[in-house]
Amino acid sequence: MPEPAAPATFLRGEEGASPESARARFERMIRRVQADVCAELEAVEGGAIDGGGGALFREDAWTRPGGGGGISRVLQGGRVFEKAAVNVSVVYGVMPPEAYRAARPEAAAATAEAAGGEKAGPVPFFAAGVSSVIHPVNPFAPTMHFNYRYFETEAPEDAPGAPRQWWFGGGTDLTPSYIIEEDIRHFHSVQKQTCDKFDPSFYPRFKKWCDDYFCIKHRGERRGVGGIFFDDLNDYDQDTLLQFATECADSVLPAYIPIIERCKDIPFNDEHKAWQQLRRGRYVEFNLVYDRGTTFGLKTGGRIESILVSLPLTARWEYDHKPEVGSEEWKLLDTCINPKEWI
Repeated sequence: MPEPAAPATFLRGEEGASPESARARFERMIRRVQADVCAELEAVEGGAIDGGGGALFREDAWTRPGGGGGISRVLQGGRVFEKAAVNVSVVYGVMPPEAYRAARPEAAAATAEAAGGEKAGPVPFFAAGVSSVIHPVNPFAPTMHFNYRYFETEAPEDAPGAPRQWWFGGGTDLTPSYIIEEDIRHFHSVQKQTCDKFDPSFYPRFKKWCDDYFCIKHRGERRGVGGIFFDDLNDYDQDTLLQFATECADSVLPAYIPIIERCKDIPFNDEHKAWQQLRRGRYVEFNLVYDRGTTFGLKTGGRIESILVSLPLTARWEYDHKPEVGSEEWKLLDTCINPKEWI
């Protein structure tokens, strides 16, 4: 349901009883990150035109009758950014069993086995997250995606459904149309530095997870050049993982803005633009066929405009397109088929 303005918090009643709860702290973090990212992207967009005047974000606030709401911010038709979206959502209530299976397929399978065949009922849940996809105009400037989320289920232990549990998930990844190694190494270095603050095993583990997750299985190629990705993370204490998610979200701008500043004004031609449109077609395929967040949103009756805002304004599919071996386009495709270690 649309709202004229976003409330100070989407938590109410018991949900917002403690301002120091994980739920309240995570909501404050994602709303701050949304504001920071939007302000920085508007600065880049405005700074690209002498005297400013670049495209601005449109904001839509909404509430969900079952509990919670969100804020969608979208910029499109700019000089630097063809489309950029930065969304936050804080939702709770009950979800159908198939939505829980979409959110946690392995845990759902284990729960069903433990229930001995007893039919699962609706699952009480809480889910909050910040999600962004940025599609630049220039084919040499890469698309970037990040998402950080916190999830809880609350079904009583003796009831069919899901046990009481919590977990964090998310990641930051880069999807270029052309390989510029300096930029990709910078992007991965920022991810590694952030991970290493918490556990030196995080970066190699989450880098591989990212390569494996963002795989377009029916083509045998990755969506881009990766970054980090994790899900169902609850093997550290809650405070540590909340701080990890916070630092990951705060690393997005240092990882991406230097790249966009270097690439936004590189000269390009129609052939470069056509290749970018083909790669965006791959982006669409992954998001609609494999992305767990998209599936979860659709199965819980989420706001369609917010769920599908990650899709580019334009994309292209050509029959049996194959880039010339050795070309810059071929190098990108080869990297997507054979993931590389960048640092």
